[in-house]
Amino acid sequence: MSFKLSTAIVLGLIASLSAVSAQQTCNATTQCGTAAPCCSEFGFCGTDSFCLGGCNPLWSKSLTSCMPEPVCQSANLTFTDFSRVLSNATYFDGNATKYDWIVNSGTLLNSTTGEAALILTETNGGSRISSTRYVHYGTITARLKTGRWAGVVTAFITMSDIKDEIDWEFPGTQTTEGQSNFFWQGYVPNPNDGATHGNLTDTFSNYHDYTIDWQQDTLTWLIDGNAVRTLKRSDVTGSDGVSHYPSTPSRVQLSVWPAGISQSAQGTIDWSGGLINFDDPDYKAAGHFYALVESVSITCADSKSNPAGATSYVFGTNTSSFNPQVAVTNETTVNGAGSLRALSAGASVWSALVAGAALALGAVLV
Repeated sequence: MSFKLSTAIVLGLIASLSAVSAQQTCNATTQCGTAAPCCSEFGFCGTDSFCLGGCNPLWSKSLTSCMPEPVCQSANLTFTDFSRVLSNATYFDGNATKYDWIVNSGTLLNSTTGEAALILTETNGGSRISSTRYVHYGTITARLKTGRWAGVVTAFITMSDIKDEIDWEFPGTQTTEGQSNFFWQGYVPNPNDGATHGNLTDTFSNYHDYTIDWQQDTLTWLIDGNAVRTLKRSDVTGSDGVSHYPSTPSRVQLSVWPAGISQSAQGTIDWSGGLINFDDPDYKAAGHFYALVESVSITCADSKSNPAGATSYVFGTNTSSFNPQVAVTNETTVNGAGSLRALSAGASVWSALVAGAALALGAVLV
């Protein structure tokens, strides 16, 4: 298979680790301050790109610190060229009319047959791309081929800014199955909520359509159009009325990440098929491991009900961690972050260095 280099993030050259380590962290009990009001997806306070995709409004200085999230738009997204892919996420200004995808970390290659290859090398920590637009319920299908190597995990997920997550994951050498999972605000409602779905033709050699059909009260995972699992909101709503059901606008993310490394928990290494072998003949021949994506189709559940001119989602003024409220607005999503401050540049380095761990949000709990 022939690939030409299209986009790459250069890691580790923008700022020093000491500058990054001095940044304020943010979490559920410690919100960001005035000087750096936005809490990034990696839990650091900052400005500019920190206030865009992944910015957690519940952990930021206020609900309005993060920029509004670009509203869902139904589309069939292909990778015949990368004109709609921004190679470095830190240069994204929130204008989703310019780009469909941003590269958060790693390298994306374009094949001669119009596929996108997400690349994992011994030094790059894997690759991840995120949609510029958010989905607030809808049907998302990714047509992809997974990796086939121990320790190398392929993932297709939705991730909200407050860590609601819906997963398709494909660990290591398990090329006849896929795994479904979901998380509510970063927590697992039940340790046994992951499920395995087998009897697939080789997922490395054959394309399959993996679907997340996410509606307000029902979540269904499908393979090649066939439902393999269904979750109802009522299944995860407690007697206190709190629903542990993914319910906030989410970006679509595709990744290949290194679970099988010595820094991972032993449970994660075992789940992923063992430690990565960088002497594998496939790696030696190509210079990387990879997963292939042919297309991603998105059908928005709210496209007909949204008001005319709707541009964004925002968290409502009465939002709490137990009761997230989302409104559809015509507020701009663009923050004019064309020239990034030093703080944001430093964070880019940190994000790259921890990308493998961040991509493992679900797997670390295995």
